Amino acid sequence: MTVMKTSMRNFFAHKGRMALSAIAVLLSVAFVTGTLVFTDTMSTTFDKLFAATASDVTVSPKDASDTGETQSDTGKPPVMPASVLGQVRKADGVKSAEGTVFSTSVTVVDADKDSLSPTSGAPTIVGNWNANDARTMKISSGNAPRGPDQIMVDADTADKHHLKLGDEIGVITAVGTHRAKVSGVAEFQVTNPGAAIFYLDTKTAQETLLGETGVYTNVNVTAASGLSDAQVKKNVATALDGGYQVKTAKEVADANAKDVGDFMGVMKYAMLGFAGIAFLVGIFLIINTFSMLVAQRTREIGLMRAIGSSRRQVNRSVLVEALLLGVFGSVLGVGAGVGLAIGLMKLMGATGMNLSTDDLTVAWTTPVVGLLLGIVVTVLAAYLPARRAGKVSPMAALRDAGAPADAKSGVVRAVLGLVLTGAGGYGLYLASQADKASEGSMWLGGGVVLSLIGFVVIGPVLASGVVRVLGALVLRIFGPVGRMAERNALRNPRRTGATGAALMIGLALVACLSVVGSSMVASATDQLDKTVGTDFIIQSDSGQLITPQAVKAAKSAKDLTGVTEYKWTEADFTTPDGKTLKDTAITAADPSYATDLRTETVAGNLKDAYKPNSMSVHDKFAKDHGIKLGSTITVAFKDGGAPAKLTVRAITSSDVVIDQGAMYTSIDTMAKYVPAGKMPLDTLLFASAKDGQEAAAYTSLKTALHDYPQYKVRDQTDYKEALKDQIGQLLNMIYGLLALAIIVAILGVVNTLALSVVERTREIGLMRAIGLSRRQLRRMIRLESVVIALFGALLGLGLGMGWGATAQQLLALEGLKVLEIPWPTITGVFLGSAFVGLFAALIPAFRAGRMNVLNAIATE
Repeated sequence: MTVMKTSMRNFFAHKGRMALSAIAVLLSVAFVTGTLVFTDTMSTTFDKLFAATASDVTVSPKDASDTGETQSDTGKPPVMPASVLGQVRKADGVKSAEGTVFSTSVTVVDADKDSLSPTSGAPTIVGNWNANDARTMKISSGNAPRGPDQIMVDADTADKHHLKLGDEIGVITAVGTHRAKVSGVAEFQVTNPGAAIFYLDTKTAQETLLGETGVYTNVNVTAASGLSDAQVKKNVATALDGGYQVKTAKEVADANAKDVGDFMGVMKYAMLGFAGIAFLVGIFLIINTFSMLVAQRTREIGLMRAIGSSRRQVNRSVLVEALLLGVFGSVLGVGAGVGLAIGLMKLMGATGMNLSTDDLTVAWTTPVVGLLLGIVVTVLAAYLPARRAGKVSPMAALRDAGAPADAKSGVVRAVLGLVLTGAGGYGLYLASQADKASEGSMWLGGGVVLSLIGFVVIGPVLASGVVRVLGALVLRIFGPVGRMAERNALRNPRRTGATGAALMIGLALVACLSVVGSSMVASATDQLDKTVGTDFIIQSDSGQLITPQAVKAAKSAKDLTGVTEYKWTEADFTTPDGKTLKDTAITAADPSYATDLRTETVAGNLKDAYKPNSMSVHDKFAKDHGIKLGSTITVAFKDGGAPAKLTVRAITSSDVVIDQGAMYTSIDTMAKYVPAGKMPLDTLLFASAKDGQEAAAYTSLKTALHDYPQYKVRDQTDYKEALKDQIGQLLNMIYGLLALAIIVAILGVVNTLALSVVERTREIGLMRAIGLSRRQLRRMIRLESVVIALFGALLGLGLGMGWGATAQQLLALEGLKVLEIPWPTITGVFLGSAFVGLFAALIPAFRAGRMNVLNAIATE
């Protein structure tokens, strides 16, 4: 009880000094809790949607996906004959059945040819209005489509794009473009996660999406009362006698939920990983806080020991304070995490993905995980300072506050740090020398972890040397004030090292990712310059295949020498060594692709691969299966008829970035074995301009494809910029997540300075008494903060560049051979760290300047 009372008294007596540590715990716990609540809420939203929209039993074509996704190589969903509907209706236990048609391989535009598709990545769905949809959608204005000139739109899409009754809409599919006017608006009766949905009448939907009537993509079945979905499924399957997928509502919902769950799992664990980094940084803040508090209370602890307190009691006293800090910060963090989740939901709403707070899901495990994590991490972080407090002897009551340095532990730390850093460096070296990326990645991971731990351990040793160098370069120009700031930073290397290490971790990751991202862009740009011979690349950023109408429009553009079509599909290969390789990727293109992309060959001529019944393979594939020029490979194309026997006319190099691992044949060859209705649509188009007419051809292509906004026309400069932007957006998102760790590190600098000011109260009073002005005092504290921040930045950026350079060596094995150090970014981050130091010192410097000189001198 005495230990508890002492801990409570100390905790509340120093609650101001604990505040920043509590905020660090709060932020870290909030990130974990917010991530769990947000992802659980998204899962709940989708689960409710899938459960509400699934019919009792659903019949689909055999080759439809488990989730009912309608994307296909041909741009048309798999179908089944209308006769299936009659068979289903005759099955026992079927109350009613209805044929439906829908597709996600569509683009919908308004009268100005602007896309109405969601920007959030959610699908655009066009289908026929049916009884199953009427259960989850309510017509709020107008009427359901009653003919080919009418279309109904969901209310969210209508609001977002300001659509009203009578507005013209165009539906672009592989069949063609169908135009209709808005006849009605339907509101969701369940939460819509952001999809754009349009409804046509059944016949029009069949003609627009499938190009034929008398077929359906699904049959929705309503079970008779008193019968389970499973029994009706069994009866329907018996009536159809195989050849179709038959699933209950639960099976359909589970398949959809699994598909969404896989994505949600990746997102959740990625975000939790960044929360873990924030916790790691927070550990340094907590260690520093308790180390300084223990040092400041050395005489007090010595007195406690002198009057009978045992080491264990002193140790427990500090740990109980840490427990109180962990509980306080974690409780607030759980509440803040729920608020963060709601904020993320609102943010997603701004991007088009609607998530209702009615579905807010806080599982009982979420606050438990947040509380346990925050408390355990805080108590563990305080263990070393608590252990140090337990070692304070009763004689410390006779000394000034402040624990003497342990020279022996400093030597052990230096040796251990050097060993770990050396081991990490060796791991990075082995990774850079690996022959395979998969092998090197294990060495890279080990090298990163060991070198990071090594730098953390050896940080106090490095602080003595690095701070002196930084002081000579940065602080000496400020005269005596600068020298005092340098000495203050050097006064306790362990504290400076821990504070700098917190900032080091976040900046090391920033530097590493910057090097990797810049190297990827530079390598891809280099490959584009060396290999791409075409002037323009046409593709959809959302992955939409290129419709025949768009291909025809592109070919009609003026000032072009030609347009190359590029298709991708899968096939079963039977190689000369007798092996059959299922679902192997193969690319079909026009012969002009051999000049559009100057792919290096190790044997033969790539142009010959486009001859009748010919193909190319890459060198790794050839080596694995004993293939050489003239070898014959039996290729059974997906959706094709009889297998083709193709002769290998070229073997390409795998040491490339663009089209790495591709195996080519001609479109004409594929067309001999795949029916016209099953031929895959183009993935890309390449266009070449007449000499000197590049600008005119560029304008002409954009004009020709104006009616197809889903496709982008890019010249090589545009393509490089798009590639740079894509990688830049990914890096910016990662930097945003790392910002939490950097914020916690900044709090650590603030806390270190604030406690340092308290620790040096008497010293500050004496300096003020002998003539140091408030302005000079504040400048000294700011400069101390700057040098600590620059110390952390220097270690972090150096370490991160080493990681990034090693990672690039592994990427070089995949063709990304250019190492580029983004010096502007590195320099900007380093200089930004100085501003971080200035910002972190504002409050501690202000408080130090306001101290009463006499009171400060009188402080014990």
